[in-house]
Amino acid sequence: MEVVRTYLELASPAAFRRGAPLPSNARVVRHDGRQLAEYRRLYREVGAQWHWRDRLAWSDDTLAAHLASPNIAVFELRVDDESAGFFELRRGAIDVEIAYFGLIPRFIGRGLGGALLTVAVDEAWAFGAKRVWLHTCTLDSPHALPNYKARGFVPLRTEHYDSEWPTPAATA
Repeated sequence: MEVVRTYLELASPAAFRRGAPLPSNARVVRHDGRQLAEYRRLYREVGAQWHWRDRLAWSDDTLAAHLASPNIAVFELRVDDESAGFFELRRGAIDVEIAYFGLIPRFIGRGLGGALLTVAVDEAWAFGAKRVWLHTCTLDSPHALPNYKARGFVPLRTEHYDSEWPTPAATA
């Protein structure tokens, strides 16, 4: 199947359109680089239905080195006492990539995506970004691209590639 990947950016804080705030029973916590099992759990729970697999193949040493980098920051969304999603930031020379972003399936559709993206963008600017960027593809949630555009992210380019993965609708 053909997959379309779209790259988007926020060129300045002024371009950002904030989402609703997190509800009072939600909070975002930063993980430290030693929580390998927690990172893998979040990655699997958020990404399984969207065919995320890259990080699952990483050894403990590779993942630990990645998470220990001062250029990586991982944040978890907690609703009450449950994990609801996470995002990962990767700082470059002048930009910050939202490398991973998503919600655990049972939390999709509750209005948390825009609120979490708002926190992610705020954290990216605080992490030293001169611009914030990310990418999504047609294997991701159908809510992803509209959420990014609603927050002010502007598409930069698209690329097409072939994938052997079924579409998310086919796996539901």
